[in-house]
Amino acid sequence: MSNEAKQQRVESTLRLAPVVPVVIIEDASKAVGMARALVAGGIPAIEVTLRTPAALDAVRAIAAEVEGAVVGVGTVLNARDLENALKAGATFAVSPGSSPRLLDAADDSELPLLPGAATSSEAMELLERGYRFQKFFPAVPAGGSKLLGAWASPLPQIRFCPTGGISLANAPEFLGLANVVCVGGSWLTPADKLASSDWAGIEALAREAAQLKTKV
Repeated sequence: MSNEAKQQRVESTLRLAPVVPVVIIEDASKAVGMARALVAGGIPAIEVTLRTPAALDAVRAIAAEVEGAVVGVGTVLNARDLENALKAGATFAVSPGSSPRLLDAADDSELPLLPGAATSSEAMELLERGYRFQKFFPAVPAGGSKLLGAWASPLPQIRFCPTGGISLANAPEFLGLANVVCVGGSWLTPADKLASSDWAGIEALAREAAQLKTKV
């Protein structure tokens, strides 16, 4: 698959809802219930981060059992992560930044990648490699909506999914930017609701997030 085709798949995924939940899951047995709650609330694209041993098992379960879910893998750092994510059933990958080795591996992988950038130079380097869709991370510590908005004029080709410090309260200031297609956030799947299997609570958070408005 060409990189442009993979970019089109990334775009279609990011446009499914205004928020992509960034999930840190400790217990894979919670994955299906969590994903069904998110989908029921109108949030189908789900990023499961590779920050716990349970992550890949969670991806496998969601991919196999949750109708309507579009499951991806986050915190992808190298070729092995891409390979493991693809084998687990992920349909997209997200990285906190980028490196030449990771981007070379992504060129050879069938898994579409959303790479991270925190500076205009990093964003330009990714654009040179064909990445029109990028993650802005860590969004709030790196400069927030003012910095990202300032990139819209000189870098109009790029659309971003800002992640890192995003909440329901500040999501609208990012979603109102001309170069933001969606945001990523962990507030939809808080650790206490995952631990207690509070699927109704997660669905309610998803419904609230699904009502947010995007500009592009």
